[in-house]
Amino acid sequence: MAPTTHLALINVFIGDIQGGLGPFLGTWLAQMRQWSPSEVGLVTTLVGAGTLLLSGPFGALVDRFGHPRLLIAGSCAAILAGTLLLMPAHSFLPVLAAQFLAAAGGTLLLLAVTALTLGVVGKQAFPRQQGRNQAFNHVGILIAAGLIAVGTARVGPEVAFWVLGGMAAAAIVATLAMPAGSWNRRRAVGWKEEDEEEPARSSYAQLFTNKRLLVLAVALALFQLGNGGMLTLLGQKLVRTADDPTAWTARYVMVAQLVMVPVALAAGSLADRRGRRQLLIAACLVLPVRALLSAFIDDPFWLISAEILDGVASGIIGVAVPVVVADLTWGSGRTQTALGSVNAVQGAGGALSAWYGGLAQGWFGWAGAFLALGAAGLVALVLVWWLAATTEDSRSQRRRHRREERLRTVRSAETAA
Repeated sequence: MAPTTHLALINVFIGDIQGGLGPFLGTWLAQMRQWSPSEVGLVTTLVGAGTLLLSGPFGALVDRFGHPRLLIAGSCAAILAGTLLLMPAHSFLPVLAAQFLAAAGGTLLLLAVTALTLGVVGKQAFPRQQGRNQAFNHVGILIAAGLIAVGTARVGPEVAFWVLGGMAAAAIVATLAMPAGSWNRRRAVGWKEEDEEEPARSSYAQLFTNKRLLVLAVALALFQLGNGGMLTLLGQKLVRTADDPTAWTARYVMVAQLVMVPVALAAGSLADRRGRRQLLIAACLVLPVRALLSAFIDDPFWLISAEILDGVASGIIGVAVPVVVADLTWGSGRTQTALGSVNAVQGAGGALSAWYGGLAQGWFGWAGAFLALGAAGLVALVLVWWLAATTEDSRSQRRRHRREERLRTVRSAETAA
């Protein structure tokens, strides 16, 4: 098989395993271990905070180690081990340790797959391939969700473990079956492949003082502050406004994932033709519109439109962020370090989103809560629109360049006269 076919298979199989049991963890602990919501929430919060702290160091590991296939296989094994260790676990600490192992594996996995993709296809083809990666990733999530939904009715909630285990094992096989020579370390970081000596890596100071990278990180944190908790808040609203809110929430998740598949493919193609900045602007613009729909529509059927927009925004972000980070750090030897750090910052925004939305709901009611989430997206839009968060110039920079060009023209004419 071609290396890109291996990439497709890897992304299908890792789609559902990146966070271990993920959304099924709370259901399983409540149903099988009789845990309270506060206990489930504490485990989820602690694991989330720990993996955010690991994201940057894991990126540095991927940059330094230089064997992404091994890291992917090891990550999948860690996810599988952590998930299986949950089965006999009953008390708080064993559950926390098992879930942390699985979540840490998922954090490393995403960075290793990005490095593998860059080293296989190169920078030029990376946007399109990243779009395909994300599309296959969402297909994998849909397949796993379907298998779990069907299997739970026949076997019970433990079917989630077997589905995850099977996909993790398949991901390991697909990764190790890829020919080792298809990945090139220099190609993965932007160094000339024909050079004999390895260039020096950029310093961490140069990386973390990159103004465009900082603007991107802040904008993404604000985007996730508005986006991360919106579906959770919508589910709580449905409890008060609709029958069978759990079923409607499940439908919304499926709709968003279905929309993400074509959006990711389109975003990978548009990244080169229309520019990365335009993609980020589109994603940030969609979020306030989604917030408005969620705030003022009560009919659960028509609220599907809001989750279609969720699929659009999330599908774009999943493709655009690794591509923009690669643009900003190309040749530095620190691309995955930067991507891990950016992921940590936007993850922090997502982690605060549910708290922020709940606080706004207490103060302003349901409509005000959604509008508050949408406001965070508006601020992110302003940052991307007016400041440079990509290698392309922002609107204000283009205006300044035009002014400077006119001044040079006037001075040249005066000098000639």
